[in-house]
Amino acid sequence: MPEGEHWALKAFQASTPGLTFLTTRYQRSWLRTDMIAGLAVAAYLIPQVMAYSAIVKVPPVTGLWTALFAMVLYAIMGGSRVLSVGPESTIALLAGLAIADISQDPARVVPLAAALSLVVAGWCLLGRMLRLGVVADLLSQPLLVGYLAGAAVLMVSGQLGKLTGAAVEGEEIIAQIRSFIEVIGQTQWPTLAVGLGTFALILFIHWIRPSWPAALLGVLAAMAAYATLHLGDHGVAVVGEVPSGIPTPQLPVISGAELKALVIAGLGIAIMAYSDNMLVARGFPAEPLPDERPSDREVDPQAELVALGGVHIGVGLFGGFPVSSSGSRTALALASRAQTQVYSLVACVVVVIVILAAGPIMEWMPKAALGGVVLYAASKLVRIADFKRLLRFRRREFALALITLVGTIVFGILAGVGLAVTLSLLEMGLRLARPHDAVLGRVPGLAGMHDVADYPDAQTLPGLIVYRFEAPLFFANAGELRRRVQRVVDQEIAAFPQDPPRWLLLNVEANTEVDITAADALRQLQGDLAAQGIRLGLTRIKRDLYEPLRRAGVVDLIGEDMLFPTLPVAEEAYVEWAAAHPDLTQDTAVPQPPQDRPSAQPTVATEAEARARGTF
Repeated sequence: MPEGEHWALKAFQASTPGLTFLTTRYQRSWLRTDMIAGLAVAAYLIPQVMAYSAIVKVPPVTGLWTALFAMVLYAIMGGSRVLSVGPESTIALLAGLAIADISQDPARVVPLAAALSLVVAGWCLLGRMLRLGVVADLLSQPLLVGYLAGAAVLMVSGQLGKLTGAAVEGEEIIAQIRSFIEVIGQTQWPTLAVGLGTFALILFIHWIRPSWPAALLGVLAAMAAYATLHLGDHGVAVVGEVPSGIPTPQLPVISGAELKALVIAGLGIAIMAYSDNMLVARGFPAEPLPDERPSDREVDPQAELVALGGVHIGVGLFGGFPVSSSGSRTALALASRAQTQVYSLVACVVVVIVILAAGPIMEWMPKAALGGVVLYAASKLVRIADFKRLLRFRRREFALALITLVGTIVFGILAGVGLAVTLSLLEMGLRLARPHDAVLGRVPGLAGMHDVADYPDAQTLPGLIVYRFEAPLFFANAGELRRRVQRVVDQEIAAFPQDPPRWLLLNVEANTEVDITAADALRQLQGDLAAQGIRLGLTRIKRDLYEPLRRAGVVDLIGEDMLFPTLPVAEEAYVEWAAAHPDLTQDTAVPQPPQDRPSAQPTVATEAEARARGTF
């Protein structure tokens, strides 16, 4: 920022990157493609968000209000030039379940949804203050695959009543399925035909013409069938007339107990909404501009928290429900060659027109048709190919996806979010607690030191063990480090009793962090080795690790002379020490200094010969 600009202006520009881009870099040549993309996205968005309103159990026009304000505010505050923000299936399902747990009164749904949006905004802004943008990384790919598939099952179960016309009750999947089995005989076949027919038509249109607004055409066909075939006489229910017009901003009125419940639910929704935003933004980058680096198109994780918070404030004040980003709408915008968020503003104009004329439209729209749209959205969340890919890659990844899938279905979508995050943390902790390790040696013709398990012809100096533990040291793996080191020492003594270990050098290049428990474990490790006549040293130690070890007394215990910046320096020190202390070993041969050069040729061919002769 140029010097002299007021801090308030700088703060405003930092919180409105979308507006800043549109006012400073927008080119008139982009207007045509942005308008075409806006019309295409609006045609797809309108029936989609109205169907998502049914998931939250708010009036369908509420979905249009929500989409309108979300798109406008993200165009101003968002960092992505093409991301389509608005109602999204999984977030709508989260919100609907959270509200249903608080109140079953239809009159309370809208204020509770609006209050939930404001709570999500509060969590997003708090996350920005604490710089918690990295929270999205806690949801690994296997957990997202399983979670989305579980959410799809819950979405379908929630639409059973609308698709069949039967009186299906219950908010949880077990209760819904039990109720559906009891009333399955009440299925209204015309209603089921409308729902499944809409779903099939959307799939067919998407198959033959992916660029067409399949959801809109499917709903229009259902409305035409309702009007021409007089399906109302056969029990097919419609949305009915709804109030039109734009709502005025106001704070929702809720009780303290309701607010307390929403705060807990809002945290899970904020995590998932933010994760969706970041994943879709990374998966669908904007087209590069001239002289633009790839990194310039990346969305700032911290700034995106502010944008999502601002969007939810506006949505909450105007009576909407929580939102996220839509991968399908974003992909459609890119396919239509959208350049900037102007396409979202064009879509907003279309939404306003629909809102002002929403009443007459709803009188002909079957509820089952919106259920068919939800069914189509759910089918896009189940990615069989991703499950197969996880199974091919690693069975543990596949198992994590299945556990998350079952947990989301059985315990609910909010619990599924918590389970997904918990499994992510446990997976990360397990990897850190039981990391890969290696004994290092020299490989003929190859520079540096390498894992002897990877190279059968690797050579080591007699009496010297160079050991690498490839993880930060903390309480969960400190004991494992001691056990593994002792196992290596025992194996070395058993394999080469004539050359027992005299030094053990711990290569700490991967040990960038240490806590007090791990520091104490190093003290105990030094004591264990000293009792066996083995000196402990640290090599490739960095200042970030040296300082906490010094404060914990580990440096004084080991000795400054046993700390080495590089592996060659440590080897040279051992060779000099071994030459000065020949009486400490049964082998009178003195190891020779290694040559750390790619062209250096060993004087022996095997590790056993090297140990027998005391040379490389």
